[in-house]
Amino acid sequence: MLAHTRSMIAAIAFAVLTGKKVAGLYDHSLGRDLQIAAEFRDGRLQGFDGARSVKFGGTLPEIHDAGDKNFVSVEIDGAQVKGYDRASSTFFAARVEDGMVQVYDYGQKAWFAYDVQDPQAASEYHRAAGPA
Repeated sequence: MLAHTRSMIAAIAFAVLTGKKVAGLYDHSLGRDLQIAAEFRDGRLQGFDGARSVKFGGTLPEIHDAGDKNFVSVEIDGAQVKGYDRASSTFFAARVEDGMVQVYDYGQKAWFAYDVQDPQAASEYHRAAGPA
């Protein structure tokens, strides 16, 4: 599975499982911040991958990645999501714990970790820090 697909899945998992917005991710495997946003509201997911300048979204279980012209199937399974990336023919699972998303890529046979920046936490941090 492509790295940008895993990060998209991480954003989707966080938005769907917590009902909170994603304003960015930190990818531990790449060691860098990612410009990726997602929101799940009224049964519909909307997202944007800033690095690729493309939208992704749809109604579960089918999420469309406009950049790759690919569909990713996502379903809620208790406290996690699981699904299938059609582009790589790869299954995945993702869970959220303490603001971190862990994505298991069955193709790579490995876990990938992402810290989530949510807009409310970011604005609260900036208010508490005061002017620079």
